[in-house]
Amino acid sequence: MALLEVKNLKTYFHIEAGIVRAVDGVTFTIEKEKTLGVVGESGCGKSITARAIMGLIEQPPGRIEGGEILFQRNGKFIDLVKLNPKGKEMRSIRGNEIAMIFQEPMTSLNPVYTIGNQIVEAIVLHQHLSKKEARNKAIAMLEAVGIPSPERRVDEYPHQLSGGMRQRAMIAMALSCRPALLIADEPTTALDVTIQSQVLDLMNELRAEFKTSIMFITHDLGVIAHMADNVIVMYLGRIVESATVVDIFDNPRHPYTQGLLNSIPSFTVSRKKRLVPIEGIVPDPIGAREGCGFEPRCPKAQEVCRSRVPGLTEIEPNHFAACWLCV
Repeated sequence: MALLEVKNLKTYFHIEAGIVRAVDGVTFTIEKEKTLGVVGESGCGKSITARAIMGLIEQPPGRIEGGEILFQRNGKFIDLVKLNPKGKEMRSIRGNEIAMIFQEPMTSLNPVYTIGNQIVEAIVLHQHLSKKEARNKAIAMLEAVGIPSPERRVDEYPHQLSGGMRQRAMIAMALSCRPALLIADEPTTALDVTIQSQVLDLMNELRAEFKTSIMFITHDLGVIAHMADNVIVMYLGRIVESATVVDIFDNPRHPYTQGLLNSIPSFTVSRKKRLVPIEGIVPDPIGAREGCGFEPRCPKAQEVCRSRVPGLTEIEPNHFAACWLCV
């Protein structure tokens, strides 16, 4: 059953140089208690999609130009696009029913407030508990995410915690109100491999415990394999492939997805075989585009790719690709 349905979402930024089509007609669904992986290079629109869902697009220069973001609340779907980002209803959803973990906890946590104060503030705002009850809940959440001595850590400042513990504190804050949807925007990028694995395992455990859906944004396909049930691959503001995580790895159909997978080191491949990079760079996102955005870098490009934009085509059950080779 769907928890969130995004339909033809368009988020543009109007700047002096022109219009940046950061998200240009994106459609996807997040199922209840499932994890959707969102993968792609930097600048492909992953984080802007997440911020649009949260109502955090800065206006101006950003603006949601069209589409729907349908969130299931109390058994009914409401369109988040139609809500005032600063209004009472959106504020009651943001941080409470939809929470977000940002990429770098040191810039997301306020350095002049203790970890406990920051978690308590969110709990008091959304759960309407007393400060004492909220503090006890904050300690319980820190313990749930595996922070040792939570009774002591709750009174410490962000700089007193390691990177891994700061990220765990961010997860505790995001989950303190038991949201239906957790958006994680590259939450393990700044962590070393060992801590990264611990955080990913923790998120999977908490997803099962709190019955939370997750939108997991990353450029790391290894993380996607570890976390996701379903995957969308984004490029230049559009979805180029959408499938289950098994199909993405076993049967990638879009040349961009194939290129991402071919550039991953593997223990099973001969050491003499070189990794195959994706040639070129991401085109300038400013202004209108003719044809497929990946065409300048695609080794399989055809004449039609230069003049017409391919739509997402269902090539197998629940497996979609936006490529003329798949039509």
